[in-house]
Amino acid sequence: MERQRLNIDSIDAYNRFYGLSTKHPLAAVIDLKEAKQWPNHFTVEYGVYALYLKNNSACTIRYGRRNYDYQAGTIVSFSPGQTVDVDMVEDEIKPDVVGLLFSPDLIYGTPLADKIKDFSFFDYTELESLHLSDEERRQFLFCLNQVRHEIEHPVDNHSSALISANIQLLIEYLHRFYDRQFITRHKANSDVVARFQRQLKEYVATPQTVLPGVAFFAEKANLSPGYFSDLVRKETGTTPKDIITLHLVEEAKHRLASADSDISEIAYAFGFEYPAHFSRMFKRVTGLSPTEFRIKVSQN
Repeated sequence: MERQRLNIDSIDAYNRFYGLSTKHPLAAVIDLKEAKQWPNHFTVEYGVYALYLKNNSACTIRYGRRNYDYQAGTIVSFSPGQTVDVDMVEDEIKPDVVGLLFSPDLIYGTPLADKIKDFSFFDYTELESLHLSDEERRQFLFCLNQVRHEIEHPVDNHSSALISANIQLLIEYLHRFYDRQFITRHKANSDVVARFQRQLKEYVATPQTVLPGVAFFAEKANLSPGYFSDLVRKETGTTPKDIITLHLVEEAKHRLASADSDISEIAYAFGFEYPAHFSRMFKRVTGLSPTEFRIKVSQN
């Protein structure tokens, strides 16, 4: 199987790969049924933002070390810096895929530039794809056509602002749809949170050489750090980073109150490289340094 490699550092690079025409240098609404060539096995290095809706047969996408089935009716999204392997399950001619690509250069100086970091789903893996209902699919396609209309409109002083605004509207809808998906997966998501809290307790109960972080527990759940963080926050109202911090502080309180362990020993046992970092975290949460807390407890 011959694998092509594509570096999408521009909209035109993507269009040339599929034999599509470039109508705007910084944004494109694509329909692969219009493509002149159809690679089925390739590796993509993204330098632009991209999202796709696949309407029919499936393909396999490898991101990192895992393979994911990309089924019909789902949306996947990518941000600059991601590398993805794509293999069609069956070689296709004119795959039924529509999507949007836009360069970071398009949104500089627009409201979307400040908001784009809030749309964390661009950094989700394909395992965490968005599955659309029929009504959501209609809304997505409507917004996509609005973007297409602005891209194909003759360029004027309003073009960049209107293209960016319509892209933001489409992405806001995807954000809403992801929130709906989190809600409808409450049972599975609550199980993820329960395992995370149990693993955190087990982790902190034994001496560590590395401070546990969000990425560590996300990997245990087979989720990306971004998706894991959003899942935990939507289920608990608190970020996993804050949950980890609060658990460390509560365990530290117990050790400070019930043992004669040196504060540095407690910090090292939690995986802190420097005791001063542990002390700052403790004081930020409790308002007291570990020493002040220990004195206060001894006086009660």
